[in-house]
Amino acid sequence: MSFIEYGDTIKDGDTAIVFLGHESMFPVKVQHGTVTQTKYGVIRHSMDLIGKKYGSKVTCSKGGWVFILHPTPELWTMNLPHRTQILYSTDISIITMMLELKPGSIVCESGTGSGSLSHALIRTVAPTGHLYTVEFHQQRAEKAREEFREHGVEHLVTVTNQDVCKNGFGVSNIADAVFLDIPSPWEAIGHAKAALKAEGGRICSFSPCIEQVQRTCLAMEEYGFTEINTLEILLRVYNVRTISLQIPDLGKAAEDNSSAGFDSSNPSNQGSPCTNLQQGAVQFKSGVPQREMVGHTGYLTFATKSLF
Repeated sequence: MSFIEYGDTIKDGDTAIVFLGHESMFPVKVQHGTVTQTKYGVIRHSMDLIGKKYGSKVTCSKGGWVFILHPTPELWTMNLPHRTQILYSTDISIITMMLELKPGSIVCESGTGSGSLSHALIRTVAPTGHLYTVEFHQQRAEKAREEFREHGVEHLVTVTNQDVCKNGFGVSNIADAVFLDIPSPWEAIGHAKAALKAEGGRICSFSPCIEQVQRTCLAMEEYGFTEINTLEILLRVYNVRTISLQIPDLGKAAEDNSSAGFDSSNPSNQGSPCTNLQQGAVQFKSGVPQREMVGHTGYLTFATKSLF
């Protein structure tokens, strides 16, 4: 199993996603002789999972059922164990696009955190690119290495435990893009410039506070970065519903039908607009925004390393 290569069959040692519903799913490490408890009963890994195809519908001991899904960076973002605050798909998608990442790209990242963005970056640059990710906290760095190894992507990522503001990324003039998610990104701008290729590259900094953005933009200007701009991404979800709307009785249609001798019982008149008017209501599909939405997550500041 690998997060970047789809496998058809569930194997011992795989990380799979147990899907109970859109609002209820969780990851599980598949192991011989192990059982997993759900609200629908027990899942026996040896009998119910190993050897089955991903996407299979599995019946639990109480008679309920779940789906077993192949892991993806998007599913991992929704289900990973949180060691830190994480980035979600809304911000990750714009980061990947604005940094102009593609297969073969070299990316530097700090900090690794829970690995949400890291998995998406790895899939984007695979199979010939590489991610150099720096984590200040030793235990988080060790856990990230372990997860990358279990997820079959360790050959595409190098995890370093150090302070990026003091020691940089450990590489020079090789990166196509740099991403910063640290408390004081302005202190790492110089190291980011050193890590980027001599012919230029892109940088992104994620900060929750506008004061951080201001200091980061000043540092970017000081180090000669150009095309500096800041974005905030807000996702608004709409539910598609069937709406029933009463048709107002304006009087004219009824008078016209009467004068023309309109007969609603005549099969030739069935389905006409006038029939709908006789019924007094019409149904149609409409998008209705949810009452609640995710608000501010952070500001994304992008810039380009100048060639001059």
